[in-house]
Amino acid sequence: MTVSLLRPLAAAFLSIAAAGALAAEATPASHFDPLETFAPFAWPHPANAMRDASGKPGPMFWQNRADYAIQAKLDPATRQLSGTETITYTNHSPDALDVIWLQVEQNRYRKDARGAFGDEKFPTEFTDGEHIRSVEVEDASGHRQKAAWVISDTRMQVTLPAPLKAHDGKLKLHIAWDHTVPGEFGGRTDWNANKQGDIFEMAQWYPRVCVYDDLRGWDTQPFLNSEFYLEYGDFDYRVTVPSDMIVVGSGELLNPQDVLTKTQLKRLDEARHSDATVMIRSAAEVTDPASRPKQGGTLTWHFAMKNTRDVAFGASKAFIWDAARMNLPGGKTSLAMSAYPVESAGGKAWGVATQNLKKSVEFFSKTYFPYPYPVAINEAGTAGGMEYPGITFDHKKAAGPGLRMLIAHEIGHTWFPMIVGSNERRDAWMDEGFNTFVDVYEAEAFDGGKFAPKRDSEYAPGKGTPAEQIAAILADPAAPPPMTYADAVKEKYRHPITYFKAAFGLVLLREQIIGPERFDPAFRRYVATWAYKHPSPSDFFRFMASEAGEDLDWFWRGWFAHNWQFDMSVDKVAPANGGWKNGADITVSNHDKLVLPNTLQVTYADGSQRDVRVPVETWMQHTSYVVHVDGNQPVKSAVLDPKHDLPDADRGNDRASAP
Repeated sequence: MTVSLLRPLAAAFLSIAAAGALAAEATPASHFDPLETFAPFAWPHPANAMRDASGKPGPMFWQNRADYAIQAKLDPATRQLSGTETITYTNHSPDALDVIWLQVEQNRYRKDARGAFGDEKFPTEFTDGEHIRSVEVEDASGHRQKAAWVISDTRMQVTLPAPLKAHDGKLKLHIAWDHTVPGEFGGRTDWNANKQGDIFEMAQWYPRVCVYDDLRGWDTQPFLNSEFYLEYGDFDYRVTVPSDMIVVGSGELLNPQDVLTKTQLKRLDEARHSDATVMIRSAAEVTDPASRPKQGGTLTWHFAMKNTRDVAFGASKAFIWDAARMNLPGGKTSLAMSAYPVESAGGKAWGVATQNLKKSVEFFSKTYFPYPYPVAINEAGTAGGMEYPGITFDHKKAAGPGLRMLIAHEIGHTWFPMIVGSNERRDAWMDEGFNTFVDVYEAEAFDGGKFAPKRDSEYAPGKGTPAEQIAAILADPAAPPPMTYADAVKEKYRHPITYFKAAFGLVLLREQIIGPERFDPAFRRYVATWAYKHPSPSDFFRFMASEAGEDLDWFWRGWFAHNWQFDMSVDKVAPANGGWKNGADITVSNHDKLVLPNTLQVTYADGSQRDVRVPVETWMQHTSYVVHVDGNQPVKSAVLDPKHDLPDADRGNDRASAP
């Protein structure tokens, strides 16, 4: 992060000395026990040769790979999507595999789907789910044979004719499938009606291999409604649609000459060299047959994307389409695009979407890790906001600051979890929380802070400072901690905990606990180290503690593993050794299980002030402590956390006056 974006700590670090004797310990009502708060943290996953104690991939780290070649056909009249795919699966693990598990998540729309028994009352429109027509296994010699499979909810197990060898064994799965595209968004795929043509948003649209990793073997969590955990690989896919439709998809369009007019080809090339938005297909051209290279029949759109965990696409004959160049580190460029219906156009709506996208990607690339894909696409439909590699589905009715926030958040998911591939089905806070965290600083940078500070449904949506709002959430005994299995988090707490609390925890780490000068390079190294890999919570915890040089067991436990509350107080302000000429003795106490470094602001009788930093280590052996502040003039009062940066549960005991 550039120096101009680094927030200073809330107060300067000043020396703190004991006043000779400790103050009286906290009252019996205190929930704070130093031995509990500072006990060794039980890591969810132990360090070993695969994942070492520094939080980095170990010398024996391995990760399997899945490459896809897909041919699909969309029939908008019947809403049928059918296709064939070849998955080249490479087993880098030390285990021979006798089965391969895949995700067939269109089964989420079946009446008997496990996810249909949740509280969200989704869906209200059901389909027959995924129809698997055939499965064949091709071995290394090229021999193909039919394979047996069994489907359980949104997972499919394929039994292999012979075990796949460990250490780089490779095979190909050939699968034919089809399903009806649902008309209700919620499972992250849908079709929605528009005046000039339906919009199809295609996600989870092909069978995908589950992850086999060193943590659990096959990770086969069903798709209830939480998001994804996928292997990385290269994708080559073709989508055949009626000739009057425009398709925007993850990755690079390989055959523009087959699916675009000469005018559109020229405009697309212009956009690759333009910081200003270039219209590829205007509103007036949407109903003009000449805006398509062929009348009647079908066209096949061919895309490719490397080193990705998924692909998605949008298709409609209603799309306006525009684009602009994005400028990336090292002199590289990429292309920002938006596709949206005429109803969404306008300078206060989707007409500025591409510029919003461009600015967000450029910030994230400069600050955290360069954007790795040839295009970034906004597609407008009924998705409230949903992310995939290289493309996001955002709501077609979004406009103004809401659209800008939506675009920034969804494209921010490129970094978490598209590049840093955490397990969203289990640890959603490493996806939504990390992304919300980087959005806080993106909002400060966007157009000079025009939309800052970030205050929206994801982060501090109510009244008061973010710290005060989090304190209210921590006071709720029913609120789950961030390290809760994603599908077990009720909708009521999904944004407050998974997004807001997780993000605010990283803000605390950066601005209050570690400091930007140590946090920022450590966080950037974490992203680069785990790019295109699968870090666990333990990997992140270990990495940040090791790289930043800080024992953070107390914070991981109190903030992420629990919803412990924080409450410090100023109990007494008195002259030291009988006179102000000897300084001041200020008694502070910690009353609850969470500890945080705090700023004690001393106000003197002449109105001047002095900040003293009270470190976390103060509480390793004490519940109350006398802070001696050097000086020779009378003190009027003392207050903790004067800027309200910390989630103090009781602001009423934060201040005390001198007698």
